[in-house]
Amino acid sequence: MTRLFLTVAAMALVTILTRAAPFIFFSKRKPPAALDYLQAYLPPALMTILVLSAFKDTRWVDSPHGIPALAGAVVTAALHLWRRNVLLSIACGTAVYMVLSRIIA
Repeated sequence: MTRLFLTVAAMALVTILTRAAPFIFFSKRKPPAALDYLQAYLPPALMTILVLSAFKDTRWVDSPHGIPALAGAVVTAALHLWRRNVLLSIACGTAVYMVLSRIIA
Protein backbone atom coordinates (compact mmCIF):
# COMPACT_ATOMS: atom_id res chain seq x y z
CA MET A 1 0.00 0.00 0.00
CA THR A 2 2.84 2.38 0.82
CA ARG A 3 4.52 1.62 -2.49
CA LEU A 4 1.31 2.40 -4.38
CA PHE A 5 0.87 5.67 -2.50
CA LEU A 6 4.47 6.72 -3.19
CA THR A 7 4.06 5.89 -6.89
CA VAL A 8 0.90 7.97 -7.20
CA ALA A 9 2.50 10.82 -5.23
CA ALA A 10 5.57 10.79 -7.48
CA MET A 11 3.43 10.82 -10.63
CA ALA A 12 1.34 13.70 -9.26
CA LEU A 13 4.47 15.68 -8.39
CA VAL A 14 5.97 15.17 -11.85
CA THR A 15 2.67 16.20 -13.47
CA ILE A 16 2.43 19.36 -11.38
CA LEU A 17 6.06 20.28 -12.03
CA THR A 18 5.76 19.86 -15.79
CA ARG A 19 2.66 22.08 -15.79
CA ALA A 20 4.33 24.72 -13.58
CA ALA A 21 7.78 24.70 -15.23
CA PRO A 22 7.04 27.35 -17.88
CA PHE A 23 5.67 29.73 -15.25
CA ILE A 24 8.63 29.12 -12.96
CA PHE A 25 11.35 29.48 -15.58
CA PHE A 26 9.89 32.18 -17.84
CA SER A 27 7.91 34.41 -15.50
CA LYS A 28 10.49 37.23 -15.45
CA ARG A 29 12.13 36.91 -18.86
CA LYS A 30 11.28 36.29 -22.49
CA PRO A 31 11.15 32.63 -23.57
CA PRO A 32 13.96 31.50 -25.87
CA ALA A 33 13.49 31.47 -29.64
CA ALA A 34 13.69 27.67 -29.65
CA LEU A 35 10.48 27.54 -27.64
CA ASP A 36 8.69 29.69 -30.25
CA TYR A 37 9.96 27.33 -32.96
CA LEU A 38 8.73 24.25 -31.08
CA GLN A 39 5.38 25.88 -30.42
CA ALA A 40 4.93 26.54 -34.13
CA TYR A 41 6.17 23.26 -35.62
CA LEU A 42 5.76 20.55 -33.00
CA PRO A 43 1.93 20.12 -33.12
CA PRO A 44 1.79 19.52 -36.90
CA ALA A 45 4.80 17.19 -36.67
CA LEU A 46 3.17 15.17 -33.89
CA MET A 47 -0.13 14.96 -35.79
CA THR A 48 1.74 13.70 -38.84
CA ILE A 49 3.42 11.00 -36.76
CA LEU A 50 0.07 9.97 -35.26
CA VAL A 51 -1.60 9.75 -38.68
CA LEU A 52 1.26 7.74 -40.15
CA SER A 53 1.29 5.36 -37.18
CA ALA A 54 -2.49 4.91 -37.52
CA PHE A 55 -2.07 3.77 -41.14
CA LYS A 56 1.12 1.71 -40.73
CA ASP A 57 -0.64 -1.64 -40.19
CA THR A 58 -3.38 -1.09 -42.76
CA ARG A 59 -3.50 -3.85 -45.40
CA TRP A 60 -4.14 -1.93 -48.62
CA VAL A 61 -4.09 -4.99 -50.91
CA ASP A 62 -6.49 -7.11 -48.85
CA SER A 63 -10.20 -6.50 -48.44
CA PRO A 64 -11.55 -4.03 -47.21
CA HIS A 65 -8.53 -2.15 -48.66
CA GLY A 66 -8.24 0.33 -45.79
CA ILE A 67 -11.73 1.76 -46.31
CA PRO A 68 -12.55 1.92 -42.56
CA ALA A 69 -9.28 3.69 -41.78
CA LEU A 70 -9.65 6.17 -44.64
CA ALA A 71 -13.29 6.87 -43.78
CA GLY A 72 -12.39 7.46 -40.14
CA ALA A 73 -9.59 9.83 -41.13
CA VAL A 74 -11.83 11.74 -43.54
CA VAL A 75 -14.60 12.09 -40.94
CA THR A 76 -12.09 13.23 -38.32
CA ALA A 77 -10.53 15.83 -40.62
CA ALA A 78 -13.85 17.10 -41.96
CA LEU A 79 -15.42 17.45 -38.53
CA HIS A 80 -12.34 19.18 -37.18
CA LEU A 81 -12.27 21.66 -40.07
CA TRP A 82 -16.00 22.29 -39.67
CA ARG A 83 -16.44 22.45 -35.88
CA ARG A 84 -12.85 22.97 -34.58
CA ASN A 85 -13.62 20.58 -31.72
CA VAL A 86 -10.87 18.02 -31.17
CA LEU A 87 -12.88 15.74 -28.88
CA LEU A 88 -15.87 15.64 -31.22
CA SER A 89 -13.79 14.98 -34.33
CA ILE A 90 -11.68 12.22 -32.75
CA ALA A 91 -14.69 10.54 -31.14
CA CYS A 92 -16.74 10.56 -34.35
CA GLY A 93 -13.82 9.44 -36.51
CA THR A 94 -13.08 6.59 -34.12
CA ALA A 95 -16.75 5.58 -34.09
CA VAL A 96 -16.89 5.56 -37.90
CA TYR A 97 -13.73 3.44 -38.04
CA MET A 98 -15.02 0.94 -35.45
CA VAL A 99 -18.45 0.57 -37.07
CA LEU A 100 -17.04 0.16 -40.58
CA SER A 101 -14.34 -2.27 -39.46
CA ARG A 102 -17.06 -4.49 -37.94
CA ILE A 103 -19.51 -4.19 -40.82
CA ILE A 104 -17.15 -4.43 -43.81
CA ALA A 105 -14.50 -6.81 -42.53
